[in-house]
Amino acid sequence: MKILFLSSWFPNKLEPTNGNFVQRHAEAVATLQDVEILHTIGDFDQKETYIFDDKVINGIRTLIIYYKNSKNPIQNFVRRMKAYKMGFAKLQKPDLVHANVLHNNMLFAVYLKSKYGIPFVVTEHWTALRKINQHQTSSAIKFIANYIGNRASALLPVSNDLKVSLENLGIKKPMKVIPNVVDTQLFEPNHSQSEVFTFVHISNLIPRKNADKILNVAIKLLKEGYQLKLKIGGDGETKTLREIVKKEGFENQIEVFDTLTSPEVSEKLKTSDCFILFSNDENQPCVIAESFASGIKVISTNVGGISEFFPSDFGILVDEPNEILLENAMRKLLNEKEITNKTEIADYAEKTFSKKAIAEQFTAVYEKILN
Repeated sequence: MKILFLSSWFPNKLEPTNGNFVQRHAEAVATLQDVEILHTIGDFDQKETYIFDDKVINGIRTLIIYYKNSKNPIQNFVRRMKAYKMGFAKLQKPDLVHANVLHNNMLFAVYLKSKYGIPFVVTEHWTALRKINQHQTSSAIKFIANYIGNRASALLPVSNDLKVSLENLGIKKPMKVIPNVVDTQLFEPNHSQSEVFTFVHISNLIPRKNADKILNVAIKLLKEGYQLKLKIGGDGETKTLREIVKKEGFENQIEVFDTLTSPEVSEKLKTSDCFILFSNDENQPCVIAESFASGIKVISTNVGGISEFFPSDFGILVDEPNEILLENAMRKLLNEKEITNKTEIADYAEKTFSKKAIAEQFTAVYEKILN
């Protein structure tokens, strides 16, 4: 089958990690199907109206069209749709479109269905559409999500929490939960035991990730005499974290790092004992699945769809991003003497999140629609 991936978010020169979970889904599907990717994004700094970036990335033809951004949202929308049309003309005609994120960009999938009769499915990741957040999300966004969703052949949210939320928006189409994917050949356990129990946090370090709270708790435990290490960082602002570590004098116990490549993320995870995610809000974070694939435990806030893919003995879920709850969870793991069964954790990830598992689930949906 020829499958065209369209996405509202996708890694590009302006935002190198944005929507990388969509890219991973496409790469999984490409193990079984003939996949191409089309993405458009506005750039305020470019002189030309359109720039075509057409290349093969990880074996998949990926066409990203940059259009000249303006302060006029209507002009931007018109340019974006024109960019999609020009890009589509350069690619093979697909049997099915796999759209991602119910943003107005995906009106192009509706256009392709009406003009050429090409069916489309939508994978949804967007926290703005979670039921708990819908009161803060604009009526226009919700209207467009409903309009596109009810013209799709199927909706494929990454968590049941999001599935219930899409139903709450009034989307009546068939839905199936298919989670994010992990490259289980890259993310795998390191079976040696670390000398000092090591926690790790990797994110984009935006405020809702609460990296500062994780750092505060680690410093408190170190001051109490606990033997631990913390590795913390990602593609966000790390200056403040570094200053706090230096001021408190824990440079030997706490490592702060900047943006990592995927192999570097894998190395950080497999050489740690526990990943910490302490967000106010999430859907189904790839990094928890990557941690399980690396055979390590996880402490996480119990938000979004996290608990749906979190066996009870693989870590600790806390009810809210409260430092006392995190401190109790970290203490519990530090005081535990049992050896983590890395193979059991990694096997669960292989069955649940591997490219093979995800590609087979998507393919079954495509076949049902096309047959």
